[in-house]
Formats: sequence, C-alpha cells, structure tokens
Amino acid sequence: MSPLLEARNLIKDYPSRDGGEPVRAVDGVSLTLAKGATLGIVGESGGGKSTLARLILRLVEPTSGELYFEGENLLTLRGAGLRRRRRDLQIVFQDPYASLDPRMTIEAIISEPLAIHQVGSRAERRERVISLLSLVGLDSSAARRYPHEFSGGQRQRIGIARAIALDPKLVVLDEPVSALDVSIQSQVLNLLLDLKDRLGLSYIFISHDLSVVEHMSDQIAVMYLGRIVERGPAGRLLGEPRHPYTRALVSAVLEPDPFKRRQRIVLKGDQMTHDGLPPGCRFHPRCPHAMAICRKVQPVVTHAENTSEVECFLYGPEHSA
Repeated sequence: MSPLLEARNLIKDYPSRDGGEPVRAVDGVSLTLAKGATLGIVGESGGGKSTLARLILRLVEPTSGELYFEGENLLTLRGAGLRRRRRDLQIVFQDPYASLDPRMTIEAIISEPLAIHQVGSRAERRERVISLLSLVGLDSSAARRYPHEFSGGQRQRIGIARAIALDPKLVVLDEPVSALDVSIQSQVLNLLLDLKDRLGLSYIFISHDLSVVEHMSDQIAVMYLGRIVERGPAGRLLGEPRHPYTRALVSAVLEPDPFKRRQRIVLKGDQMTHDGLPPGCRFHPRCPHAMAICRKVQPVVTHAENTSEVECFLYGPEHSA
C-alpha cells in the first residue's frame, strides 16, 4: 500500500544575514507516513523540525526535493489544485495564545476555513461549529465568546477544532502541548488520540519531549541540525537507540521508577547553528564516539537490523556496533 505522505530529499535554504552562503535549515530529509499512523519528530530547538513541518504543508517552498500526498506531487500544484489539497493538510500551532485572533469570536475562528472553502451555508457552518466544539469537549456557549475568555488548554482545544473543521487527512501538531501546564497536557494528548481514532486522522507530531512523543507515535524520526539522524519504530528507537545523539536524548528522560537508574550522557558544548556547519557529520563536535572519518565525510543512512535507519559511521559496513 502506498504511503499517505512521502518526502524525498527535501532541502530548504534561507539567505544569510551577511549576504554569504545560504543557511540550510533542512538538508536532504526523506520520510514516509502511512495512513492512520503518527510520525513523531524530535530534537533540540533550532534543529529544523518546524521548518520541515511548514515544507510539508507548503507554507514555505522547498529549495529542492519532492513531496507526494496520496501519490500526487504537491510541489506541482497551483491555484485551485493547491486549494483543494489544503483541505487535507492542517496544522495545530504551538502557542494557543498567539494562534487565535483576539478580535474574532470562537464561532468566527472555527468557521473561517469553512467559509474560505465555501463549505455549506451560514446556518450549516454554525451547526458544524457547535458539533466541533462538542467534539473537543467545549460547551456550545463558547461559540459566542472571545479567545481571552479561555484558558490555555481550552484555547488549544479551539485550535484543534479549527484544524479538523475541514475533515483533513493529515494534521501537523507543532509542539501542541509545550505551552500548556503539565496538569492539562495529558488531557489534550488524550483528546488528540481520541480524535485520531474517531476521525481516522494521521499525525505528524513535533516535540522536544521524548516521553510525549513515545506516548503519541508509531514511528519516530530524530532531527539534528536539519538532518534526520535516526528513524524507526517508537518502541525500538527509544528502547535501543543507535545514534549517539538519540542515546543522549533518551538518557535525559526522567525514569519514574526510583529503583531504575539510567546513565546520563552529557554532551560537550552546545548545538551549533545552521550558519557555518562543520564538514562531515554535523554532530561530530559533540559526539563521544567521533572518528577521523566523521570529521571529513557525511555519513549515509544505514539500516540497523531492518527495523530502523541510522545516519552514523558506527553502523557502516566497515564498523561493528
């Protein structure tokens, strides 16, 4: 069965501030997403996760690469064809306080995509808004109110209602709970899981919190400075991380069992910026296992036990894990 979404060698360059070499925010990313599945994308801030999400949604245009949705080349779509596909691709933003227009009522916010795509009459759109509010756990009276009258968790529920208003097939969740109190994060996550099952949605879930990604995802991709350095099934990737960067991320996750101790891997230095990347593997300045080849040559993707992919010379044919 063909994947719902397929990206091939996506690259995104931005002009540098000083007029020098372009800054490469996303560098040769390839991934697939099956229908009804959730792909988690994790990594430090500045690693290119949000840029990749916007490339997939065509909110920004890639410098090069290919992007297919249900077998259709998204990058060739223009005008009415692109508008038609935008109904299938929606996003929930990170900040529920900044993503809702404070001058609009909740009814106007949720019904706006319906009006843009000319779905139903005004009365039908009003009924759809009430139905969506109920679906995300809010009372119908919320339709007449304004964003400032709601808590952060309630605002994010409104953002979710807006995202699913057009019955999309894929929803990108860009750090959807990172701005919320810990006490209500689980409520929103469980709502997302329930909507996924009830509506047959597929998700791309972006976060820097591995424990949240593990709870939500079937597959996980780990990004570092614009590249996917490891990808595989969630349980295998987090249970047996391969790439040194993934190992360090996993070691930083708090262990709830007080009788289990996980050896913490502390990386030297800070994550570099996309401007002035080192030659070879871009993780080598912080890697505890860096070899001479790592400083000169960019590693290629290696399949580890046919269940995951890792971009590291430790798993090349000339080395043993």
